Amino acid sequence: MTTELPFGFSTTAAEVLSGVDLTGKTMIVTGGASGIGIETVRALASAGAAVTIAARRTEAAEEVAVTLREQTRNPQISVRPLDLADLRSVRKFVTDWDKPIHALVNNAGIMALPELERSAEGCEMQFATNFLGHFALTTGLHPHLAKAQGSRVVSVSSTGSLFGPVFFDDPHFHFIPYTPLLGYAQSKTACILLSVGIASRWEADGIVSNALNPGAIATNLQRHTGGLRTPEHLRKTPEQGASTSVLLAGSPLVDGIGGRYFDDCQIAPVLPTRSDGKLEGVAAYALDAANADRLWKLATELIRN
Repeated sequence: MTTELPFGFSTTAAEVLSGVDLTGKTMIVTGGASGIGIETVRALASAGAAVTIAARRTEAAEEVAVTLREQTRNPQISVRPLDLADLRSVRKFVTDWDKPIHALVNNAGIMALPELERSAEGCEMQFATNFLGHFALTTGLHPHLAKAQGSRVVSVSSTGSLFGPVFFDDPHFHFIPYTPLLGYAQSKTACILLSVGIASRWEADGIVSNALNPGAIATNLQRHTGGLRTPEHLRKTPEQGASTSVLLAGSPLVDGIGGRYFDDCQIAPVLPTRSDGKLEGVAAYALDAANADRLWKLATELIRN
């Protein structure tokens, strides 16, 4: 893609999909019952897609679904249980799924856990939830993505990825002193590398994947950080925060584009170093094909155990 898209910082999800018809498309949004996930589901369903909210708290998710069905006038919004930190839950979701998938939006996440926590498999919890659970979900659903004959996988990352790569020799902090930011940074870099890996491995199946930064949005995600600290003029509403997600999930303007990182509905620049000022762009290590391949192999081993 050489030309800029007609969207930017202030664009809302509804504006991105204005005039787009997603009738007949089936999509999944993890964490679709809170934060920008709600607005992602709203925009996709408003454009006619059948959307499944994959959520850990299904009762709360069903309340959201009821509201969204009424507001979008689309009855095809459903809820299925999914706990990304529990690979047994991920496997059950995959086993129970039985239809083609046109878009999988890996949106759910946790941020900056104050203390080191581990999943049942012994993985650092942010890595387990933000990346590994999504890796297991995405690879498990591969046959259904392939059946759609032109599907998209969207990974929600963050400017947090600029604070650290994947620590391949110690991803679970057995030796590296754990800090909330390093754990978050690693997990969000891994989300970008997942899209790079899909782009190189699944192109023949008609599956494309991209990652994105949604921007700074005040949601429950910041509950461990004391709230959003981004200056007011750099903050987005949830409707604006979901715009890049729905662009990559449903807009024809990005057909055929894969393995890229988007910010403000545009392909982000690759940075040699992180700026001390406004955080923007993507680190080269997060788009590195060798890193993506190494991570894919590591994750495959982790979910096999």
